[in-house]
Amino acid sequence: MEFNQLRYVCAIADTGSFSRAAEHCHVAQPSLSQQVSKLEEELGTRLFDRLGRSVRLTDAGRAFLPHARTALHQTELARSEVDGRRRDAQGTIAVGVIPTIAPYYLPGRIAAFARRFPEAVLRVVEETTPVLVEDLRSVAIDVAILSLPLKHREFEIVPLLTERMYAALPPDHPRARAKSISLKDLRDERFLLLRDGHCFRGIALAACQRARLDPRVAFESGQFSSLLGMVAAGVGVSLVPEMAIDRGFGCCYVPVSDPQAARTIAAARLKGRSFSRAQHAFMESLGRSAR
Repeated sequence: MEFNQLRYVCAIADTGSFSRAAEHCHVAQPSLSQQVSKLEEELGTRLFDRLGRSVRLTDAGRAFLPHARTALHQTELARSEVDGRRRDAQGTIAVGVIPTIAPYYLPGRIAAFARRFPEAVLRVVEETTPVLVEDLRSVAIDVAILSLPLKHREFEIVPLLTERMYAALPPDHPRARAKSISLKDLRDERFLLLRDGHCFRGIALAACQRARLDPRVAFESGQFSSLLGMVAAGVGVSLVPEMAIDRGFGCCYVPVSDPQAARTIAAARLKGRSFSRAQHAFMESLGRSAR
């Protein structure tokens, strides 16, 4: 049973004619007649008596018609609801994101949201966690995408994904082809780490502390790309989250064996703050991508 078949039945009942119903539905009469015949065949009974040029509902047709009208009405209500939600998802959404997440996690999700809600305007700012926390408090941004833990009770947290930590090694490193690596195995290496202010630096140093390793930091940067370039050149080793793995640099990536060596990415918003439909839609889109 198809939507158009129900529409044709109602149009014939309303106009009393196959030809007028076809004209009303903007379809050729043979096509309309064929679809109604298919529906009657599926139901196992005739819905209309064809009496010369006139058409009359059969008993089965009279019983079927109210249900067809209800189905069409419900379909139109569903379409109107979706259209209304799409039209109402307007306005600006200000999104803050930390630099170690922005280039990897956001582009595809922003593109997908923009396709679904073209009326919404996304404004994205890239800052470190302390800056984003203050921006959330001052309502300069609506949502922050950052790494946990976030020890601020005034925020509502929605976890999005958890990813493992990897050791980035030069291709000629003795452990470059290992299936996993303990940070203890890197105690004699020079480390290339993110500079202070980046939350992943804290996650990396915490993993080193659990391994009772005091890393010799030879180079610091604000971008994983700079660290990986140095690793590929043989300057030292680094620690990166899974999403920052980039085979184009020529590094080798080995998962760290410590099960706690991971980071959880989450979306944060200020508790109690009212959101527009566009802002709610963006949060829901992040939740869907997480699921």
